[in-house]
Amino acid sequence: MLELKNIAKVVGAETHIHPTSLTLERGSLNVLLGPTLSGKTSLMRLMAGLDKPTAGTLHMDGKDVTGVRVQDRSVAMVYQQFINYPAMTVYENIASPMRIAGKDKATVDREVRKAAELMKLTPYLDRTPLNLSGGQQQRTAIARAIVKNAGLILLDEPLANLDYKLREELREELPKLFAASGSIFVYATTEPAEALMLGGKTATMSLGRVSQFGPTIDVYRRPVDLVSARTFADPPLNTIALTKSGSTLRRGEATVLPLPAHLAGIADGPVTIAFQPHHLALRPAFDGAPALPARVIVSEIAGSESFIHVESEGARWVMLEHGIHDLDPDLQTQVFVDTRHLMAFDANGLATGGHAARAA
Repeated sequence: MLELKNIAKVVGAETHIHPTSLTLERGSLNVLLGPTLSGKTSLMRLMAGLDKPTAGTLHMDGKDVTGVRVQDRSVAMVYQQFINYPAMTVYENIASPMRIAGKDKATVDREVRKAAELMKLTPYLDRTPLNLSGGQQQRTAIARAIVKNAGLILLDEPLANLDYKLREELREELPKLFAASGSIFVYATTEPAEALMLGGKTATMSLGRVSQFGPTIDVYRRPVDLVSARTFADPPLNTIALTKSGSTLRRGEATVLPLPAHLAGIADGPVTIAFQPHHLALRPAFDGAPALPARVIVSEIAGSESFIHVESEGARWVMLEHGIHDLDPDLQTQVFVDTRHLMAFDANGLATGGHAARAA
């Protein structure tokens, strides 16, 4: 078990990591989800012992390892930019941590070939990294981390440079590997969809703070604050400032939305309403779904999906529609809000009223 107890990192006048406490269990997959510069890599470097915290302590299996050198810890780390030994073959790159650990030849060969098969590297074992594609080099680095069988394995956006098909294959295989290893895995990503696919637990991060940590699907469906909700939204979360008055959500004198049952506990007054792009549509999602007037700003066609940016009720939103929808800019239309999945946040950005479970 890895315990972070009020870990913080300050460099000069800048706080890279605000005081953070987390407990990561053995055999667990833990995702750090956040945009670039949210603090994911900084937190992983503190976990690994590559950087020393300004405050707080780290404990591994009950032992304080805050001041222990990284080379004296059971840690493996894979960065987004692949790092391999250029003069070694792929086989020797993967085998290197086991040779350093004094593993016998038969064990080394078995584990190298097992990892190579998982990473689709078997045909390239006799090549040197400079004779591989970027994706193959990254897979070599991942394979080397896997065979090290470290107690803590840190993966910093490891699939970002791989092609789409291989990313999808590895996203499916890696959770199985994580579950069977007994190691603590920490996986950093900027992609909410990747976090959902990997499962495990997720810590949402923003500006050096962990805003929420828990089972991935729970963090996605029930964000505790607006920061977590926005972190777990791609395309960006849609929001609108409204006033709750009785059984309606209003803007000025106009009734904008009927208050859904799951938000009945909200007190009258200002509230920020939020919803995901796939909960806004050109057609009603259910009988009685409210319609709002909207003006099309731009349509973005992405293969079998379209991202349609609109302006409605003084707010700019984006909706995700399946299929090709090439709508003219400035087109006056209407959009339908699936109120069953609305989220509400108070003036401090904290969740209020009880969120309904959100559909994936």
